[in-house]
Amino acid sequence: MENMMKNPLEITEGYVDIGKKKANTPPYKIILLGILAGAFIAFASQGSNVAIHTIDSVGLAKALAGALFATGLMLVVLTGAELFTGNTLIVVSVLEKKTPFSKMLKNWAFVYLGNFIGAMLIVLMIIYSGQLNFTSGMLGGFTIKTAVYKTSLTFSNAFFMGILCNWLVCLAVWIASAAKDMVSKIFGIFFPIWLFITSGFEHSIANMYYIPAGILAKSNSAWAAQAASLGVSADSIANLTWGSFVFNNLIPVTLGNIVGGAIFVGMFYWLGFLYKQQGSTTSKTKVKDFVPKRVQKDYVEQSS
Repeated sequence: MENMMKNPLEITEGYVDIGKKKANTPPYKIILLGILAGAFIAFASQGSNVAIHTIDSVGLAKALAGALFATGLMLVVLTGAELFTGNTLIVVSVLEKKTPFSKMLKNWAFVYLGNFIGAMLIVLMIIYSGQLNFTSGMLGGFTIKTAVYKTSLTFSNAFFMGILCNWLVCLAVWIASAAKDMVSKIFGIFFPIWLFITSGFEHSIANMYYIPAGILAKSNSAWAAQAASLGVSADSIANLTWGSFVFNNLIPVTLGNIVGGAIFVGMFYWLGFLYKQQGSTTSKTKVKDFVPKRVQKDYVEQSS
């Protein structure tokens, strides 16, 4: 019976080729597929907000949000879209010297741009669709409150929550790559993502929906009033700006996401399974180096 999943070594070796392929994808394709991924994550973000905006229990709300948010990564993985946080795993191919470091950075830049465009498309459509009027505008107020919270984090808080987030997100992608059927991939994605959202960690691409949606929503007086009823101060709403989005959240969270995915998943598994290993995809060590010289000599004499 055929093995239903790849083993850890096969997964790690697979990411050498996956990373090389991603790094050599033309920029226009990366941006287009990045737009799709940004939109998928934004769909998951707004859907989670709708589900929990009237729930008082923070723990229960986050647990429900996590169950719904996992759909976003499922859409990304199963449809072949390009997500920045998952693409931090290209580092495996870089470490195996199959992909230049510069090409990895180029991929990250283009996919990040695409993700932002995709997220903003959903932000604008949600704002103009009137969806934030749900529950007498409470959804709009909750959207503002969420954005205010995220831009009020300290740099170190946002950075470390970014590490924790993408450690789990990349594990979800990693596990999904081990599966050979759709149902197994879905289960592989679901539980790590459920855990990351329930824990309240920070995802840079999801925040490209959460925070811009709040920034645009605060210009609606009814939504701003609902935010105030949820305990958000006028000063906090005033400080919710594009600058606070970039400097208070996006930069530290993005850096944390890179560390979480590239180091704690990509580099650790490369060190554990490929570094100086016999049979590594790019190892310069030959099989004969593991064979005693006496055996090699006998073989040569017999072959002569």
